[in-house]
Amino acid sequence: MEFPTLEDTVGNTPLVRLQRITAGRNNTLLAKLEGDNPAGSVKDRPALSMIREAEARGEIEPGDTLIEATSGNTGIALAMAAAIKGYRMVLIMPDSASSERKQAMAAYGAELITVTRQQGMEGARDLAERMVAEGEGKPLNQFANPDNPLAHYCGTGPELWRQTEGTLTHFVSSMGTTGTIMGVSRYFKEVAPQVQIVGLQPSDGASIAGIRRWPEAYLPSIFDASRVDTVLDIGQHEAEQHMRRLAREEGIFAGVSSGGALAGALRIAERVENAVIAFIVCDRGDRYLSTGLFAPGV
Repeated sequence: MEFPTLEDTVGNTPLVRLQRITAGRNNTLLAKLEGDNPAGSVKDRPALSMIREAEARGEIEPGDTLIEATSGNTGIALAMAAAIKGYRMVLIMPDSASSERKQAMAAYGAELITVTRQQGMEGARDLAERMVAEGEGKPLNQFANPDNPLAHYCGTGPELWRQTEGTLTHFVSSMGTTGTIMGVSRYFKEVAPQVQIVGLQPSDGASIAGIRRWPEAYLPSIFDASRVDTVLDIGQHEAEQHMRRLAREEGIFAGVSSGGALAGALRIAERVENAVIAFIVCDRGDRYLSTGLFAPGV
């Protein structure tokens, strides 16, 4: 008997029906629990995909140094994948990231470099590019790497179609690198183009981990606006409120971007009838405890 490895446990995450948060109008709300991946987020999928595909092309090999800019979840997933496969992983991130995220990366053996909150992810990406140009390591570059959405084209999309037995009508996802929504959309535009693809971006002034409104110069090159049917702006308070609703009304302990995804799904549900609406629960809530977002009385 050949036993599975940790890599084999990535993907095929549960899709569960919400029971107390109702959408009315005979709509069904379904949550895709990506926190059940081994490193705790949807980013486990592209992290392994980017490394596997680069290995297959002969671009990297165990022992190499990999460099990546990240706001958190991709870094944790890459740190796990590097530990599995034997790479030195250097991660660059804003120092505003939660302590749980930083400690998780370090636990897997990754080396962390931080930029200031003001520099943000744009500054982290700039530094990663400079380090690669100076020969300090090899890039994966989740923002421009087609192997990022490939993971969702081959995995997340087909899983959703199988799990809903072909009844899915709407797919809702936060947009950060946009890898999730691009890969899932590509799948459905080919297989079931009637499925509506809904993307979420932060309202002006909102700071929601995992959801970005990129300046034009930093827009991920993997993003194709034509693959998103509807874009919704999500406010910070709205995302945090719905994050807490997921935990307190459904027992789904997740992060802020997942609250934003629920908020978006509920907005869609107000407009339609007899729909099957699935949204991505990107990660687990335990990596946000130090932020105070789940504090008693909040």
